[in-house]
Amino acid sequence: MTHFDQLLKVVADRRAEFEEKRHVPRDVIADFKRAGIYRAGVPKRFGGDALSPTEFLRLIERISVVDGSAGWVASFGSSAIYLAALPLETQAELYADGPDVAFAGGLFPVQPAERVEGGYHVSGRWKFASGCKGADLLGVGIRAGEDRAGRPRTAVLRPEQVEIVDNWDVVGMRGTGSHDLVIDGVDVPEEWTFVRGGEPTVDEPLYRYPTVPYAAQVLAVVGLGVARAALDHVIAQGGRSSFTGAPKPAERATYRIAVGQAEAQLRSARAFFYETTEDVWATVEAGDPATSEQASLLRLTSAHLAKTSFEVVRAAYQLGGIGAITDGSPLQRYLRDASVVPQHAFLQEGMYDGAGAVLMGVQPFPGYL
Repeated sequence: MTHFDQLLKVVADRRAEFEEKRHVPRDVIADFKRAGIYRAGVPKRFGGDALSPTEFLRLIERISVVDGSAGWVASFGSSAIYLAALPLETQAELYADGPDVAFAGGLFPVQPAERVEGGYHVSGRWKFASGCKGADLLGVGIRAGEDRAGRPRTAVLRPEQVEIVDNWDVVGMRGTGSHDLVIDGVDVPEEWTFVRGGEPTVDEPLYRYPTVPYAAQVLAVVGLGVARAALDHVIAQGGRSSFTGAPKPAERATYRIAVGQAEAQLRSARAFFYETTEDVWATVEAGDPATSEQASLLRLTSAHLAKTSFEVVRAAYQLGGIGAITDGSPLQRYLRDASVVPQHAFLQEGMYDGAGAVLMGVQPFPGYL
């Protein structure tokens, strides 16, 4: 059994614990590390794997089939691509003990930082720091006026410099531990900050791949995994007996049609998603920059996948009948988890507006590209 197969078994055995504790415990994060999740986005020059986006996304998809929260936390193994914008000397220090470094961040709302000699004086409170309780490094979004494009700078700190406010009380993705971060007056050296989506200091293909669209992709693929699990569940339940004595689900045309339609929807969105990923990867691997049109398509496929996945899970939930409403039904958890994905700012329906603008050659809304 590979380390990754062992990880899937651990996730299956402990997913109820993640939901109860509202985070993935640190010993499971160690299992993520053994499976290569946190070295996946680390440059090869520092001992990482620098996996292609498709390779990494497929790993997150498989974890998410087992548990959405675990997949969401694992998805931030891609965050090492942000750290590639740090000075090379800083990265060498960061990976001095090896490439298996878990990074989590609460970048918003961006907080003003005071410029001090050699760096920034950082204070404030940030939300949605998924996976923060198991992180080796934490990032927070600051603004000090340097970036002309208006992109936030990220300050990187050690966990002992940050207070985690345990306030992740939500309907879905309960196990992600996306708590608030609070910092009370810490000086962060300039060399431990970077602009999110800024120019990388590492020259490897992965770091030429569009950074912010990739951040949307790793979250959208979580919804895909959850939808796959939900659809597989109702397919397997086709032979169950009805409480009322009605024909079994698989004997009803309406059930079969709904399953067929959902399967086609999910596979179509998945194919679009991975096809676009491969196309953009081929461009950057050849040494060329991704075009604005390609970056926009990545954002479009991600938003569309998140939306389609939720629709498929809703269809599966309805097919589950009255049994789906019980606490013991996995369909209830699938529905709650899948509902969170398209709520993310990177994946909301406004992305269709941005993509439509690019397709028609007009200026998209600020921040889209």
